Amino acid sequence: MHHRQRGKFTPRSKRPLILFGWLMMACGIALLSPSQASAERIKDLATVAGVRANQLVGFGLVVGLNGTGDRTTQAPFTTQSLINFLERNGITLPPGTNLQLKNIAAVTVHTDLPAFAKPGQTLDVTVSSIANAESLRGGTLIATPLNGLDGNTYAIAQGNLLVIGLNATGQDGSSVSINVPSVGRIPNGATVERSVPSSFAQTDFLTLNLHRSDFTTATRLASSINEFLGSGTAQPLDSMSVQISAPRTAAARTSFVSVIENLEVDPGTAAARVIVNARTGTVVISNEVKVLPAAVSHGTLIVSVSEDYDVSQPGPFAERGQTVVTPDSSIDIQTTGPGTFMVKGGTDLNAIVQGINNIGASPADIVAILQALKEAGALRAELLVI
Repeated sequence: MHHRQRGKFTPRSKRPLILFGWLMMACGIALLSPSQASAERIKDLATVAGVRANQLVGFGLVVGLNGTGDRTTQAPFTTQSLINFLERNGITLPPGTNLQLKNIAAVTVHTDLPAFAKPGQTLDVTVSSIANAESLRGGTLIATPLNGLDGNTYAIAQGNLLVIGLNATGQDGSSVSINVPSVGRIPNGATVERSVPSSFAQTDFLTLNLHRSDFTTATRLASSINEFLGSGTAQPLDSMSVQISAPRTAAARTSFVSVIENLEVDPGTAAARVIVNARTGTVVISNEVKVLPAAVSHGTLIVSVSEDYDVSQPGPFAERGQTVVTPDSSIDIQTTGPGTFMVKGGTDLNAIVQGINNIGASPADIVAILQALKEAGALRAELLVI
């Protein structure tokens, strides 16, 4: 005969959860400690693999337009869509019916379905004309299925359009447009009908993908996680991904990610780059740019040509001769600016900018100087022209 011991008993299945809860509390206390000013949250550096939005798109009709809809003679698919809509609602048109309508428009409807979206939630949708409608202002989108790339319907869109654009036309043919009147939005215009399956809690590991590929950041991120959760919890897979051992249950994994994303990491410094926009003349120089010793010569050559005219005529008692106009040209050549400045070895961003500004260089001149330094091998940075 066995005697049961009185007292509180903790099942073994619940012990890991209790230990995990204490671990969460310990991590939360550690997060309260002051961090370095340059540190960033993991939430701002990476995303969880598999947690992403999905694109939805559908084809529909906007009705109720005030004569600004599609010209159906040039958009037969608009008429066909209207006929199909009427037939689905029990209305059959006589054969050969020629519809000439200006109050409907064929449109595409698109939106992004967030991760973990549940049926019944609402989404904002964007409605865009695909034919020749002048404006969608005042229109109403009728029920439109929104499908994913797999062909399944995940939401239904319907509602009154909010159009910021405006288009006005006068009787003499003049017109004015403000913004784009052929595109509108419907706030909370779509209702989610189906959830997207997620692999968030189906494996023993959780993967974080960095926004910017960097070996240093991936290594530091894994070290930061191991420092709080124990050695071997996280390991960098490459310059983009870090793999983390995580609990299997959805509730525990959600709390686990909540702690992970609030840890702070000192990201690696970006590579030295000089970005040049050739169209606007904008030049962006990163803080890690260095140059070797070099001399830069820059001067603006100004050539001025002025024309004047003199009148030559014979004397008052000359028997022969005629009055002529003779040109008098003057050419002046000048150079402006200090001309040359020296760049010392190891010069940083501030010195480069100050030296270029001292010679009065324009944005186009700055591009030319940086390209020349790159060709000379004195610019220790990647030069990108966009």
